[in-house]
Amino acid sequence: MSTGILLQLAQTLLAILLAPLLMGWVNQCRAWLQGRGAPPITQPYRTLKKLFNKDAVIAHNASPLFRFAPYMIFACMALAAGIVPTIANDLPFSPAADVIALVGIFALARVFIALAAMDIGTAFGSLGARREMLVSFLAEPALLMVFFTVSFIAQSTELPVIVETLAHREFAIYPSIMFAAVAFWMISVAENARIPVDNPSTHLELTMIHEAMILEYSARHLALIEWAVALKLFTYSALGIALFLPWGIAAQGDVSALPLALLAIAGKLLVGGAVLAFIETISAKVRLFRAPEFLGTAFLLAVLGMLIHFMLEV
Repeated sequence: MSTGILLQLAQTLLAILLAPLLMGWVNQCRAWLQGRGAPPITQPYRTLKKLFNKDAVIAHNASPLFRFAPYMIFACMALAAGIVPTIANDLPFSPAADVIALVGIFALARVFIALAAMDIGTAFGSLGARREMLVSFLAEPALLMVFFTVSFIAQSTELPVIVETLAHREFAIYPSIMFAAVAFWMISVAENARIPVDNPSTHLELTMIHEAMILEYSARHLALIEWAVALKLFTYSALGIALFLPWGIAAQGDVSALPLALLAIAGKLLVGGAVLAFIETISAKVRLFRAPEFLGTAFLLAVLGMLIHFMLEV
């Protein structure tokens, strides 16, 4: 039990520390693909350090919620990262928080950032909050359908059991997982404010969603939000690996497999970050009223995967 607790804490710290590095890798790959000079891969760390050293500027009418929200958002993302198996399947606290609770943690963070965006009363903050709620209203049911598909296969909603079923048992091909994987990718880009639903590098008022909600933040508050954004991208990447590419994650009690698991997760994240940058380079942001169609398609694919599992029992 003590080894499992240490591994769970180590995986959480690993996600918190490496999340900005993944964001830097994606930005670097996108710059290379666009023919621009690439920033250093450690640029997100430098940005966070600069923001933490600045003095915060807060509006006079800001409530305590506005100040508290960045800490709550970062805590939610850190907790979510601790639920997902990254390098090992030893998660002794997993019975207390399964995939359904994971969706709730993501929703809790979204509620706080939306409330904080509306707290100041600016037009852009309220606009971004409404758009964020629209995306979440469509993305969360689709994400639950994806989780239900893999949960029915593993007969459990706990991620370690799902990984054990898909990676460390007899090899089997599940057609339903292919539909769930496509749906999960569509949900992931929407939840992380990436192209084609949102553009993380834009500041055009009529199109931005996430950036509109954090315009009033500065200094340490903005640093925590930016760190939480990177951590959310890392958590979704690790979650996709755990659900659809779990091979390489160390089995429960197998400490000797940890070095190989570290190499496996590093390689998968490098490839996944490069693929994400490539897709963003060749894609364009869709108009806002087309986002429901995009996420509705993800929901239908997830439901189709679940129905295929019930009809074919695979």
